[in-house]
Amino acid sequence: MTGEPVVLINVFEVPEGRDDEFLEAWQRAADVLREQDGYLTARLHRSLAPNADFRFVNVALWESAESFRAATSRPEFRRTTPPFTFHAALYEVIREVDRT
Repeated sequence: MTGEPVVLINVFEVPEGRDDEFLEAWQRAADVLREQDGYLTARLHRSLAPNADFRFVNVALWESAESFRAATSRPEFRRTTPPFTFHAALYEVIREVDRT
């Protein structure tokens, strides 16, 4: 790997009461992606407010934008896309503030 990894931030609009359906679909997609070249890690977050616009937020690290694009263009991944509105983008870290 060269350089810093890219960060995928993907927010999902999941109506209240459909968490289980979403979580099952997210896990299927995660199981496919974690086997792909360039995948590093993913963490799924749930809002504490049940009426939040974006109830779930996925933050994942990939070695490069190219590896992410290659993985998500594979047919086996496309078949696992959750049936919920989502907004995804790749980011680079430009600043970091630690406690120390």
